[in-house]
Amino acid sequence: MRIKPSEITPEPVYRARREFLAGIAGLGAATALARPAVAQTVMNVALIERLKYTRSARYSTAETPNSLADITGYNNFYEFGTGKDDPARNAGSLRPRPWSVVVDGECEVKGRYALDDLLQPHPLEERIYRLRCVEAWSMVIPWIGFPLGDLVARFKPTSRAKFVEFTTLQDPKQMPGQRFAVLDWPYVEGLRIDEAMHPLAIIAVGLYGQVLPNQNGAPLRLVVPWKYGFKSIKSIVRIRFSERMPATSWALSAPREYGFYANVNPEVDHPRWSQKRERRIGAGLLASRQPTLKFNGYGADVAQLYAGMDLARNF
Repeated sequence: MRIKPSEITPEPVYRARREFLAGIAGLGAATALARPAVAQTVMNVALIERLKYTRSARYSTAETPNSLADITGYNNFYEFGTGKDDPARNAGSLRPRPWSVVVDGECEVKGRYALDDLLQPHPLEERIYRLRCVEAWSMVIPWIGFPLGDLVARFKPTSRAKFVEFTTLQDPKQMPGQRFAVLDWPYVEGLRIDEAMHPLAIIAVGLYGQVLPNQNGAPLRLVVPWKYGFKSIKSIVRIRFSERMPATSWALSAPREYGFYANVNPEVDHPRWSQKRERRIGAGLLASRQPTLKFNGYGADVAQLYAGMDLARNF
């Protein structure tokens, strides 16, 4: 049977796969018993908190969202494992409360902010966004959050701030995937300031009316819908404003495959497979792949951010 390009493991993950699997096996039966089932994880989150929000028609696609089971059961979150179902099985160890975020770098307002203080001034809204991953699979997700630009403005970046850098929690006790050298932990991502200020970029704190499940990036994550999914960093603990482009995790690990910009672009193939078509998760095995849309279908809104840039070089 021919292996589909979208199912090929990224090269950095392949190199660490044997070490990771051996380590997981060595954790023993106690760890296996501690892993919650996918349904149990989702149910527990639903019982914790539901969110108050308004619906945004302006920024939402008319496409039908994926089911909650699709969204919470098929994830890239290597802090909990390299398999698509590993995060749902392993993320029960994450403690999203209490939580705090450090803000520093080239900004006037700095400090460590408790989660509630960070989120309190920002009214929440639901936005139904497409999510396109570099492995050529996609979903449609009803995120609940608020514009990243509102948060950025709150910290008053200086004139020297050209980029915003985000960092994920590093705690191997809570995130067992960090016990293995799949990536150089902690996970780091970044945006240019103008990208961060674009109204489509949001900080998500929920989906389908409830707080984010752990496997989807609890308690808060970035969502940048015109970029490949690895840019939308999860479980953020630091926001740093900088003059220089951040050294981001995947760009460091595999610079030929994962560039800083990561704009969805069917005209620029991954070195090991085409990005011209995508498979919608949940559509069924007989569903045909659909054409990939440039900027994931958000070109009318964001193309001007990259006017004059060579998107084949700045990928």
